[in-house]
Amino acid sequence: MNKSKIAGIVVGLAFLVGVLSWMFTAPYLSNQGLGRTPGIIIGGTPTPAPADFTQLNEFRGPLMMKHSGFPPVVVYLLWVGTPDGVITATRPDGSYWAQRIRDRGGDGYLRIDEATYAMEATEVLDENRLPMMTQWAARSGRTLDEPLYPGSEPLREWEVFFWTPIAE
Repeated sequence: MNKSKIAGIVVGLAFLVGVLSWMFTAPYLSNQGLGRTPGIIIGGTPTPAPADFTQLNEFRGPLMMKHSGFPPVVVYLLWVGTPDGVITATRPDGSYWAQRIRDRGGDGYLRIDEATYAMEATEVLDENRLPMMTQWAARSGRTLDEPLYPGSEPLREWEVFFWTPIAE
């Protein structure tokens, strides 16, 4: 085997290892830097949506969200359950997942603890946005006038999305 074939195989294997590492380690749980890097595997157990999502508020960690379609993107989101669905929010910074919902529709999956639900997101732009954001902020231990972390906008400026179960 000549040196160019060996080099090609080494580069191919390094690329494969890099992609597999990304698939199985992302998303990283943070709000800065690599924390915004998506993963592609959501995991969990497919579960019918509950009649009331407030019962899920006992789970204190972030949920995982995955868009339908290609490329598969999984990110961590802070959230709050309501009787009819789940409220999520994002900074008004043109985030990929929020723009993808706007451009392609909101079909996707939410994983809360070990349960994965088929859901659909709708951006909230009307008078319901601030009351929903108030619930989200309260679960995060903040008010609407506080940022979630240093350098972010006050929560009242964040974009709000409401997830409801997809009828199967």
